Amino acid sequence: MGRPTASNAVDASRAVEVSVVLPAYNEENTIERTVETTLSALSSFLPDDAFEVIVAEDGCSDRTPELAEEMAAADPRVRHFHSDERLGRGGALEHAFEAAAGDVLVYFDTDLATDMRHLEELVERVRSGDCDVATGSRWMPENVADRPAKRGVPSRAYNVLVRLFLQSDLRDHQCGFKAFSREVFETLRDGVEDEHWFWDTEMLVRAQREGFEVGEFAVDWTPQSDTKVDLVRDVFGMGSQILRAWWQLSVRPRITRRVALVAGAVLTVAAMLLMTQYIDFGAVLSEVRQADMTFVAVATVIYILSWPVRGVRYRDILEELGYREKASFLTGAVFISQTGNLVFPARAGDLIRAYVVKARRGIPYPTGFASLAAERVFDLLTIAGMAGVVLVGYTVTGETAELAATLVGAEEAGLVAVVVATLVGLAAVVAVAVIALTARSDSNFAGSLVRRASSDSYAEYVAGVVERFAGDLQTVAGTRRGFARVGASSVVIWTLDVITAVVILAAFDPGLGVVELLAVGFFAVSVGNLAKVLPLSPGGVGLYEGAFTLLVMGLTDVGPSIAIGAAVLDHALKNVITIIGGYASMIGLNVSLTTAVEETRDVKDAPEGAAKLDD
Repeated sequence: MGRPTASNAVDASRAVEVSVVLPAYNEENTIERTVETTLSALSSFLPDDAFEVIVAEDGCSDRTPELAEEMAAADPRVRHFHSDERLGRGGALEHAFEAAAGDVLVYFDTDLATDMRHLEELVERVRSGDCDVATGSRWMPENVADRPAKRGVPSRAYNVLVRLFLQSDLRDHQCGFKAFSREVFETLRDGVEDEHWFWDTEMLVRAQREGFEVGEFAVDWTPQSDTKVDLVRDVFGMGSQILRAWWQLSVRPRITRRVALVAGAVLTVAAMLLMTQYIDFGAVLSEVRQADMTFVAVATVIYILSWPVRGVRYRDILEELGYREKASFLTGAVFISQTGNLVFPARAGDLIRAYVVKARRGIPYPTGFASLAAERVFDLLTIAGMAGVVLVGYTVTGETAELAATLVGAEEAGLVAVVVATLVGLAAVVAVAVIALTARSDSNFAGSLVRRASSDSYAEYVAGVVERFAGDLQTVAGTRRGFARVGASSVVIWTLDVITAVVILAAFDPGLGVVELLAVGFFAVSVGNLAKVLPLSPGGVGLYEGAFTLLVMGLTDVGPSIAIGAAVLDHALKNVITIIGGYASMIGLNVSLTTAVEETRDVKDAPEGAAKLDD
């Protein structure tokens, strides 16, 4: 993105107190009249050398830049702030305020919907020190604006949501008629993430939370027909911003490690108590006792065989990143990290692996994190791909139609969950396919799709996350050889994982044919592992079993006792093998889980910070 540039720098001899910014995008028909009106209004109560008017021209494609440049050249009180590309309304305001000279920072919409006779009150409220932020309001009881229903109803709903979720005391957060003190702007600017329509709402909310005095006063406002707001895309985007800000300001600060552990324990206990009301655990235990131990032994061997393949895959990933290590050492590192994921919440084991390869082989933290991210991408691609293949198989064989007919006539809530899981699986297949296409080309397909849904900064954030996700895959899949080797080993790993579960299910003699058993096993294990992506419990305990059980019951005639028994035994077997291998590897490599967690706490989710530890 081109850097914004400003013309007509402030004369050092001018004692500019008030800076008025006019955010402009393709305003060639009105910008000259708007600037003239603004200059006239300011001159009515301020000396000519006490203010400046900045046209924050935001990547315009019409003659607005030329007109703004001409006005700036003709009048020293006018400045033109140009950006080669769209910054968004919030981005344009922020960059212009940064370059402004005044201690009172004002902006209003260039359509002049707000009556300019209110400008003096807006400025003087902040200039006099009466408040730190002043904002016009169209929804004050004594002066409610006459707005068309298609704009008034969404506006009222939006403001109600902001008041409810973000605990704001204001009635109108969107009125484009606001003033900030320089102190407020400098204090809040780094915390405000939005760069478009939500920017000023976020400024108002954060100002109240920081204890600044925010003054709201009624204004006369006349709706304009040429609004730049997209009532579908931008309203959707601002709704997502409310949720994002609510999470950041109200929820996330309260989620400490202790709270997460307690909440996870409470949810687990509650789930178990709830299950006792619908599940005969005596019958489940009876089924487990009757399971064929020969099948269980075979499943144990199969699952153990998957671990050396995990070490080989991790060796290939690191080799693509420029580091050569023995597969035996890396198998131990994987064992330790997966054990950490079973012991600690929020996948802290991933950090532990980065610590192990750093402490024992000198592989930098950034490389460790990149390798882990690439491994996760291949896991998700493989799991979702397997689920998709089974869905196609069910469709071809007609099983999908039979399942749908069953669901239409069913009343059990569990079968509804099967439908949801199926839709989630399909969505995952589409998502990872787009990500894979992005990783294998120069085009950002994934990011482009997200940006088409919304233009706000939260959508930009999501697009950035998806693109980094694809970038992690590109790191390893940049060559056909790397993609083939890591992809093939990923398929082997998860095929062995599925076969383990299939053999465990067969140990319960569920009465299924080989083809149906394999198909159901692949789908149930795939969806079960997708459920484990949510870091709600260590190792996904409970999430995997629940998803596995629902899928087996929904796709077959297997009863709940067998489905639950197979799910519990399958996950328990895998976790026991993981823990045994993990603690054996800890002894062999002299690694402590608690030490590893403490050492990596400061570098969690921050490769840049990790890089500092390498210095």
